Amino acid sequence: MHAGRMLAQGDLRLLALALIDGQPRHGYDIIKALEEKTADWYSPSPGIVYPTLTYLEEVGYLTSQPEGAKKLYTITEDGRSHLNENRHLVEAVMKRLAFIGEKAQRMRAREEGDQRDDKRWRRMQLVRAALDNLRDTAVERLENDADAESKVVEILARAAGEIRRVQ
Repeated sequence: MHAGRMLAQGDLRLLALALIDGQPRHGYDIIKALEEKTADWYSPSPGIVYPTLTYLEEVGYLTSQPEGAKKLYTITEDGRSHLNENRHLVEAVMKRLAFIGEKAQRMRAREEGDQRDDKRWRRMQLVRAALDNLRDTAVERLENDADAESKVVEILARAAGEIRRVQ
């Protein structure tokens, strides 16, 4: 399944504020929280999350403190006020993400029940695990070195080309 455009303009800003309001977080934590909410069906890219956090910090809704190569974000009073003004939108988006997560879990359960012994299903599970590993590794690398983005994208594009050429 492909999520396409999951969030409307500004939704991620509010979701990030809501998640950070609950507890200070790193960018990677926000990605993981949204994956968990949607049962791994939606994963916002680091190329969207980190600029969003930078923007929220620039407008005074977040502060950050370095923790090694990472930044730990904390909500400000202005950020909390903005979040409270838009709480109804946050709740609506969270409900939508939870619905998608529940639907994804039901689909996976049905797929697993119907195809447990199918060779194709097993191959798909291996591919899914490899892609999950690749995504997690890329996200971690980008979180630890923002300058690595072009290199990571180049490696991923090269891998896609090599897979297309497999006979």
